[in-house]
Amino acid sequence: MAGSTNITARTVETVLHQLTPRVLAVKSNERLTPRMARITLTGEDLAGFITKSPTDHIKLFFPEPDAEHPVMPTLGERGMVPPPPDGPQPTFRDYTVRAFRPEANALVVDFVLHGDGPAVVWATNAAPGRLVGVLGPRGSHVVPADFDWYLLAGDETALPAIGRWLEELPAGKRAMAIVEVADRSEEQQIESAGTVTITWLHRNGQPAGTTQLLEQAIRALDLPDGDGFIWAAGEADTLKPIRRYLRRELKLDPNAVDIDGYWRRGTVNLDHHAPLDDDE
Repeated sequence: MAGSTNITARTVETVLHQLTPRVLAVKSNERLTPRMARITLTGEDLAGFITKSPTDHIKLFFPEPDAEHPVMPTLGERGMVPPPPDGPQPTFRDYTVRAFRPEANALVVDFVLHGDGPAVVWATNAAPGRLVGVLGPRGSHVVPADFDWYLLAGDETALPAIGRWLEELPAGKRAMAIVEVADRSEEQQIESAGTVTITWLHRNGQPAGTTQLLEQAIRALDLPDGDGFIWAAGEADTLKPIRRYLRRELKLDPNAVDIDGYWRRGTVNLDHHAPLDDDE
């Protein structure tokens, strides 16, 4: 049974930020779990950095293996300009801002160490002083903090946003988090001032993006009464049935449901603003 999600008095605010290319240095590289690294970046270029939402993402630009500096993008009126095909090509991936601590001049990014792509190779070997380029966030989707409850769900790629969301939750606010990870060793301790329950789902050998664990867990929930907001992110194809369930079967207000495809099996640099369904 689903609770009410009447949010007519609430609006998710979109705040745009000026795009500023930055080159930062690794301050520390900590292994949170066997497959998750937390890298703290610092540098004078962090001046003026803005992040207003747990779902804010940035583009990270990685140096070539034998290079010190990353190839940074050229910017135009609409953002990044494609480089000349015969010139240096930037290598970049999207990542969530896990935390920004202006008092320490520190930007924190969590990396899922899966596969052998350029981001994973860089994060695995990123010693203090190593350089990386940063662009963004381009904007923030600021969800009001006065909902009665929040449901946050996703695989490990959504865990940085979920962790930040829970940590920034106002005291007394209720949140339920459902997180799919490889196995028990990938669970994290997350502090929160809110009233929080976290359910960990373990794939136990099944490849990421191939299970129905998230959908099954969400379908099994009894959503609380009151006004709620639901956010889910992860592998795009596994999110489609979740989105259909929440919007079509439960008929929840679409303004109270945000489903974000962060990645898709076999696709590099998925545009996670693209719709999940062909009819939208």
